[in-house]
Amino acid sequence: MGSPEEARVRLPQLRLDELLEQLQARLDAARGTRDRVHSLLEAVLSVGRDLNLEQALYSIVEAAATLVDAEYAALGVIGPDGKRLSAFHTIGVTHQQIDRIGPFPEGHGILGELISHPEPLRLVKISEHPSSYGFPPHHPPMNTFLGVPIRVRDQIFGNLYLTEKRGGLQFDEEDESVLATLAVAAGVAIDNARLYEDSRLRERWLGANAEITHSLMSGRPHTEVLGLIAERAIEITGSALAAVALPMEDTGSLAVEIAVGMDAEAHRGLVLPLDRSLMGLAFSGAAPVTSGDVGHDDRISLEPPRFGGLGPAVAVPIGTGEAGARGVVLLAREAGRQAFSATETETLQAFAAQAAVAMELAERRQDAEEVAVLKDRDRIARDLHDLAIQRLFATGMTLQSAGRFIEHPEASERVARAVDDLDETIKIIRSTIFGLRTRGGAGEAGLRARTVRVAGEAAPLLGFAPSVRMEGLLDTDVPKEIADHMVAVLSEALANVARHARADRTEVVLATDGREVRLSVTDNGVGIPADGRRSGLSNMAERAEQLGGRLELGEPEGGGTTLVWRVPSRKL
Repeated sequence: MGSPEEARVRLPQLRLDELLEQLQARLDAARGTRDRVHSLLEAVLSVGRDLNLEQALYSIVEAAATLVDAEYAALGVIGPDGKRLSAFHTIGVTHQQIDRIGPFPEGHGILGELISHPEPLRLVKISEHPSSYGFPPHHPPMNTFLGVPIRVRDQIFGNLYLTEKRGGLQFDEEDESVLATLAVAAGVAIDNARLYEDSRLRERWLGANAEITHSLMSGRPHTEVLGLIAERAIEITGSALAAVALPMEDTGSLAVEIAVGMDAEAHRGLVLPLDRSLMGLAFSGAAPVTSGDVGHDDRISLEPPRFGGLGPAVAVPIGTGEAGARGVVLLAREAGRQAFSATETETLQAFAAQAAVAMELAERRQDAEEVAVLKDRDRIARDLHDLAIQRLFATGMTLQSAGRFIEHPEASERVARAVDDLDETIKIIRSTIFGLRTRGGAGEAGLRARTVRVAGEAAPLLGFAPSVRMEGLLDTDVPKEIADHMVAVLSEALANVARHARADRTEVVLATDGREVRLSVTDNGVGIPADGRRSGLSNMAERAEQLGGRLELGEPEGGGTTLVWRVPSRKL
């Protein structure tokens, strides 16, 4: 045991060691704070550098995980409804794990707690919180939690979620403060990225409008321009499918003229009702109509099936106002993709309005050209009537008068024949004048409209509306006589389905490639009995044979009957 003097010497030494330790701890804390502030500044600069929104969001998540030393981090983007997550960006979980876990969360449990109450939330154990929803199978275990909201211009854009601080530690107040500071910087970065993307998007839309206007005014075929509208819309919006439909006169229906992208064949040529299709609702309401999941929307008839693998969709009328809608453009993204935002819909609506103006100008130009042609025809007809016919008539009268003075029988006969020839020539010229002054086919319904009308008239007998699809230049490439036969065959075929098939689905397809016209009627009924009456089928077969074609009967997969009536497309 030491002396009192030695104890007095050791006591100041211990106090000095304690003070040195405290000083070292404070120096370490200051150095740690300096390093953390430096890391925070670096993170702020990093997230502010990206002008691509997706890349900016990923940088924010990465910076958040690094700053608070979290094993898992995610950024959930709140959807337009303000209640669910429309996108989820995460790090720390592999692609294989994500595939095993399943779809990204929509905003239930703790994630939904931050959506309902956008305030920082720090938990020691997630499962102990009253809002805890549990984890799906194959999800990695998570206990500690720290979440903060991200505001963009006083609106909640989304939330940062951090879990599992490394080393088994808990998230503390300093972690929360650092993350809240990063969230402010993230809001500015997101706003900048969105503004940049909006400006680039407007630039691309303006370029597409200029291209469409130039195409229309340069006289490119109408269908090519509609295809261009669909192609540019699908490119700019990142959609999987784009379709353009035009109204069918006097039918109350829309015909899908153009479809490009995913499963386009299922849409091309379809005839859609105005009250049971997304495009029809947009056309009749003269306003955009959106759907979060077009494949499971109660407003839309799902027959025939055509939305497999598709989710968010928007239909926008091409032109509104006094002139009314000229058509509708439909865009759809793959299932699971982000819904069309209000900004995207407004921009698409402006694009469609500009396209409608260009179409109006092109039609006015075409009308002016037609008026010029008609005026020229009238001038030619007038000249033929006033000059040619009158002179021919006068010449005929002179020859007829001179014939009385000709005594030679053969010469007299020749003069009489010449007078008859002049009379026949006058008749031909008058017929030509009539043709020049008459616009053929005016007011007569085309094959497309007649087909839709027959299908509509059959709906009460069938108990449902048959789906109709039409492809090709049916109104111009199919002669009237063939069209008359085809309409009669369609009416007879639908009547047979109503009387005998006991079907609940019928599909009508009418198509021409310029060489052949083909009508097919397919139902899912009981088929044609072997001992059934076949007088109606015999009539259809005779009609086809008269035109050099044939009638074919078959049984589709799953049962029912397929009737195919095909004839050459030629003038008779």
